[in-house]
This record gives sequence, C-alpha cells and structure tokens, in this order.
Amino acid sequence: LPACLLLALLLLPPALLAQQERGLIFNLDIGELCLQSAQCKSGCCHRTSGLSLARCAPKAAESQECSPKSIYGVYYKCPCESGLTCDADKTIVGSITNSDFGVCRDPQETSRR
Repeated sequence: LPACLLLALLLLPPALLAQQERGLIFNLDIGELCLQSAQCKSGCCHRTSGLSLARCAPKAAESQECSPKSIYGVYYKCPCESGLTCDADKTIVGSITNSDFGVCRDPQETSRR
C-alpha cells in the first residue's frame, strides 16, 4: 500500500499542472468555444454570423481581412497578428455595428511608400 501511495503522489502534480496549462475557461486552443477573446491563446474569439457560436481562431495575417481591436471581445474578423495594423475605417458607426473591417498591413511597408 505505501508503494501505491508514493506512486500516486509522484504522478498527481504533473497531471494537475497539465490541467492548468489548458483550462476550461482560459488558454483555449483554436476551434474551442469561447465567450471573450481573453479566453483564447490566440487572442481572438471569432464568430461567422450573429447566430453562430464563437470559437477561438488565429489572428489575421498580412493582407487578410481584420477588425480593429474592440471592447466587445468577439469578432467577425480577427485582429491582426503582432506587428501588423488593421487598415480600416474606424468610425463610431462602424464600431457600433461591428462592420469596420479592414486589411492587415505592415506599418513599415506603408511608411516606405
């Protein structure tokens, strides 16, 4: 019996650590259901329509459609990857209706033109 107890004590901490790395609420992988972008490892909780379920998705790459970062936390188009900017019309009407989509651009490429 003591050997079984010792074995259980040795195996329990790694199992608990693995569970914390990918939680039920945070650190969600791409494709998992989400309510806010803060829950996703990628930083983007994406839905395809107003009636669809939101899932974690990768951020938009250069030349892909994007949304500027918003306070809502759920996007129809994901924000850009790090180092890129979303070249979009940032009007108040667009942000309210969630239709202020743009295209991811490298700001260094734009300044060279």
